[in-house]
Amino acid sequence: MTFSIVGHCARTHMVGVAITTSSICVGARCPWVRAGVGAVATQNITDPGLGHRLLDRLAAGEAPQIALLAVAEEHEYIAYRQLTVVDVQGRTALHTGERTLGVNAAASGADCVAAGNLLSHTGLPAAMVSAFEAAADEHLAPRLLGALQAGLDAGGEKGPVKSAALLVAHEQPFPLVDLRVDWDDGDPVRTLRELWRAYEPQMQDYLMRALDPEAAPSYGVPGDP
Repeated sequence: MTFSIVGHCARTHMVGVAITTSSICVGARCPWVRAGVGAVATQNITDPGLGHRLLDRLAAGEAPQIALLAVAEEHEYIAYRQLTVVDVQGRTALHTGERTLGVNAAASGADCVAAGNLLSHTGLPAAMVSAFEAAADEHLAPRLLGALQAGLDAGGEKGPVKSAALLVAHEQPFPLVDLRVDWDDGDPVRTLRELWRAYEPQMQDYLMRALDPEAAPSYGVPGDP
């Protein structure tokens, strides 16, 4: 019911996830990021707790493949899970359990890994990886969104997607980008890209408000001089 990409920017060391699915509120369950550590997508029959456990192991210094093998070994229902991981060195790991739904596939590339289930065909993750790698000079957020769109253009899921999310971490303990479309009967990936276009010009201003409110710009709202 889901396809996603986790990615790392070799220039800035941002990490992030872009994901879409036929279910409601994918951003509440599946994408996980931690600045200076990595990014994880936990999907198929989702256990959100696996995102935290994988990031904790990466933070403790384990490589993605070691962390994923350890989590898989101790998790009772790992056969139902599809997991992808990237760390701040661009190393990746992936797991697709034997109980993963429908047509499923995964593909790794430079600083990224894409995966999905209930797909229209197995070549979809490779199309996402190609789009991500081709946009290496862009900010990580539009790179991830471009890869997500490439997956949709390549055929997407068997049925229509209904929710989408974009999550990017950089240098702060909170996400630099956290955008979600929790339900859209039309095209949630397009709506998510529109949200990014609206948010991008204000992104640094919101970051400045957190780091140094005295230097942050005014938005001219009532009560804000």
